[in-house]
Amino acid sequence: MEQRNGTRSSNQPQLRINVPSSARERVDSVDPYGFQRSDDFDYESYEELMSEYLAVLTRRSIKWSKLLQGKRRVDRNLKVKRYVRKGVPNEHRPLVWMVSSGAQERMERNPGYYRSLLDAQHDPKLLESIRTDLHRTFPDNVNFRRSADPCLQAALYNVLVAYGQHNKAVGYCQGMNFIAGYLIIISKDEETSFWLMEALLGRILPDYYSPAMLGLKADQEVLGELVRARIPTVWRLMQDHGVMWSLVVSRWFICLFIDVLPVEVTERSQRGHVTQRLSNDPLCLCSHQTVLRIWDCLFYEGSKILFRVALTLIRHHQDVILQAQNMPDVCEHFKRITRGAFVEDCHAFMQVKLVTARLFTTRSVSALHLSKCERCHPNQTSLIIPQAIFLEPGSLSKATVSKLRESCRARILAGES
Repeated sequence: MEQRNGTRSSNQPQLRINVPSSARERVDSVDPYGFQRSDDFDYESYEELMSEYLAVLTRRSIKWSKLLQGKRRVDRNLKVKRYVRKGVPNEHRPLVWMVSSGAQERMERNPGYYRSLLDAQHDPKLLESIRTDLHRTFPDNVNFRRSADPCLQAALYNVLVAYGQHNKAVGYCQGMNFIAGYLIIISKDEETSFWLMEALLGRILPDYYSPAMLGLKADQEVLGELVRARIPTVWRLMQDHGVMWSLVVSRWFICLFIDVLPVEVTERSQRGHVTQRLSNDPLCLCSHQTVLRIWDCLFYEGSKILFRVALTLIRHHQDVILQAQNMPDVCEHFKRITRGAFVEDCHAFMQVKLVTARLFTTRSVSALHLSKCERCHPNQTSLIIPQAIFLEPGSLSKATVSKLRESCRARILAGES
């Protein structure tokens, strides 16, 4: 009934809309990749940062769209390398990985090949070993749980079976399930995941997963030689305690830092208290995870990015590592250095690794910075140079890595003969 002034009576039922009252209610408890957020996830900071960063996300996506212009090709130049190192937008990541790694060309040249691998007769031992690891793959990801619809375990099984059939010399070994699972999460397509896996295991990281694992063993020794030359105090500690590099870094290499470095990051410290913002790039705390940024570079630039990551972790935390008193201490400290604010802030972490990757060496950048500091602070010649200068691994050419790999492989083979 209407009152005389024409307004509606207060006795009329009112339409109520339930609006979530907190960020925890508004933000999904599962991240965009299907991983369950931890109990201490900082929903308030996440929501605030994402609301601020939408414009940046949009600009970055537009830049990549203009760069690609609908082409299924990625040029190799400094501009694209800079774009890749800043992080590939999620919507472009599968294509960029496929094209830059050569996987797209291989797939187009072999139509129907993936399906033929699945239709072939398979070794029962291969199938059994794959089935054993299915439930162990990303148990904290809701899409890999049997109750999920669709359950990504089926896609994971197919990709691993197809690769085992494709490369019978490798078949299947532990670690490959995480690689394939991660590719499926990002690409959302079985066949794309298969060809990306073929590019990784067949060309970018050859012999990592072969029965002898010669490529994996060699790269661990290559890292040891690089540490010997660039961080000699840590190398001497390893020698003094008789610690083999395979004991502390094998998981870094065999899982390509999956399940080692952060996937979903919050702003909370280990005690669960909110810390200050880690960088000027809020995206680091939400969707551009450290591992994905590393994989962007891995597909575009090749395997030397793995050495850059490892060297940065070791150099930045050398004081922690050098506190070790025995072999168990060394192993525990190497586990510790893959956690914490340094690796959670993926923007700063990637900048630290790559800041002088073009023309400068660590020494020249340090000298330039010190010269600038002396001009600004003539009475403070002992001014501390920012950590980024010390952390950057310096120039690391493919020729250097290839030469070290050759010598390390020869040494390993000689020792096994």
